[in-house]
Amino acid sequence: MPDQKVVSSIDGPGDAPVLVLGDPIGTTRDVWAHQLPVLSRHFRIVRYEARGHGAPGEQSAAPKGPYTIAELGADVLAMLNDHGIERFAFAGVSLGGMTGIWLAANAPERITSLAVLCAALTPMPSAQAWHDRAALVRSQGMAPLVGMVVPRWFTPAFMAREPGQVEAVVAMLKGTNPEGYAGCGEAIAALDLRPQLPGVQAPTLVLSGAEDVAAPPSVGAYTARAIPGARLTVIQAASHFAHYEKPGPVTSALLAHFQSTVPGR
Repeated sequence: MPDQKVVSSIDGPGDAPVLVLGDPIGTTRDVWAHQLPVLSRHFRIVRYEARGHGAPGEQSAAPKGPYTIAELGADVLAMLNDHGIERFAFAGVSLGGMTGIWLAANAPERITSLAVLCAALTPMPSAQAWHDRAALVRSQGMAPLVGMVVPRWFTPAFMAREPGQVEAVVAMLKGTNPEGYAGCGEAIAALDLRPQLPGVQAPTLVLSGAEDVAAPPSVGAYTARAIPGARLTVIQAASHFAHYEKPGPVTSALLAHFQSTVPGR
């Protein structure tokens, strides 16, 4: 059904530990297509769509923004409550990673393990840039964003080598509800997760793309230093969507982290 509060799907064994996957802004849960076949052999995978996100006909509701990262995190908890899920591991890319940090800091009793992929801690390049994007999509729709943001998501080499894979993500962006994108963008504009990091108790893996300009490895290093016991892995020849551009090393890193830190594995 369209316009459910939070659209979600579950894959994998019903008795396996739960692993929730959070998406970057402007994409759908299909952005995890490379990881799903591997991770769902070992975990009960829950994927969800943030407000206004999802494929046409199966989008989460998009109330009028702005939103906050706390509201997006509360959406995840409410969705998991509806599924009867109390404890879970979480991996998120970009906005999904920001949401994961908020969840781990504010609902620590529920998070067993965390992976933060290519996630900024403050609005990059600036809060004003995100406000400008929000105003743009509200007035002109999603299409003007394609040339602006997609080159920040992938390396030039990947865009030249895999045009079909890039176009699949472009279609996700174009299909996003403009109000949902704008509201989530305004959540990023107001973001400062740095004070939250010391409160993260879950075992944490931080992944950065070596060529990521949207959340550079320096941000990943800061994140890993500030979260007690966290580890940083930098994925070479990858930009902001490292999990999509270099699925092999990212999937292997996620599997190793969660198999070693999730209770019951």
